[in-house]
Amino acid sequence: MIGMLAKGLRRGADSISRLARAKRAATAVEFAIIAPAFIATLVAVLQVCVFLFAQAAIQNAAMQAARYFMTGQAQNSNWTANEIISTVCNDTNLSLLFNCSNMYVVVQTYASFASANTGQPAMYNGSTPITSYTFDPGTPGEVMVVQLIYAWPVVGAPLGFNISNLPNNQAQLMGISAFRVEPY
Repeated sequence: MIGMLAKGLRRGADSISRLARAKRAATAVEFAIIAPAFIATLVAVLQVCVFLFAQAAIQNAAMQAARYFMTGQAQNSNWTANEIISTVCNDTNLSLLFNCSNMYVVVQTYASFASANTGQPAMYNGSTPITSYTFDPGTPGEVMVVQLIYAWPVVGAPLGFNISNLPNNQAQLMGISAFRVEPY
């Protein structure tokens, strides 16, 4: 009788053991079903975070470039667009995030703030990249708009998430500053 009881307990223990294993397998199956959506969401969140960090960095750099024009430093030194980009990249450590040779500066003057255009400049004409932009350093008292633009490479994420708005899986980043040039 004790032997039969022991045998029954062993069978019960085996059944419980199989049930426990079945639950672990169910967890693995459930995770396999949920994992693609979870990983896609995680990649999307990380990509948006890096994109927003880069957007903040380029905005900070645009404000730094505007200071050079507002105080007359760029005009007095006859800086070119490439010199502005190089100086801003070095002063703000943009080269850690960006390939500064692919960054462009748009500098325009206006008679008043009401007439100033702060819209995002086009970076492509169809599928052809635009590589030359207005560069008018302005004089004291003029209203200026300084824009830094950059085509940020976007990594395609699972499940179709994509923040690109340019050809070749790129998203346009822009930093902008509007101001009146001080007397210098």
